[in-house]
Amino acid sequence: MKKNDLKRQVSEAVSACAEKKAEEITILELEKNSGAFTDYFIVCSGTNPRQIQAISDEVEKRLKDAGMRPAHVEGYKQAEWVLLDYVDFVVHVFSEKARKFYGLERLWKSAKRLETSDLAARRARRAPARKRA
Repeated sequence: MKKNDLKRQVSEAVSACAEKKAEEITILELEKNSGAFTDYFIVCSGTNPRQIQAISDEVEKRLKDAGMRPAHVEGYKQAEWVLLDYVDFVVHVFSEKARKFYGLERLWKSAKRLETSDLAARRARRAPARKRA
């Protein structure tokens, strides 16, 4: 997959999380030689099981509209840690308690942290200029 397409898809997933009021959205760009099985992790939190499921649903809907389906989904019914695996990136939607317990950001501390504004800024720079009437 082209890098620009991948970043656009990651950006779309992040936008879906934000739309459903996910908290502490973090994007980790994993190093090529780290043994990681994917390029990016998107990590966020929901405040209750319904919100965690709503965040997961919105990510799936948005990416399905873009022609993508997850290769694997885990944890949806329990809604403590929902994992949406899109092969080139993985979306992790945690409860606050589970996120602190598992500490993915700590485990993958060598990963480069991207801010949500970084992806939006990159996407905005690529957008064509509008013509004035």
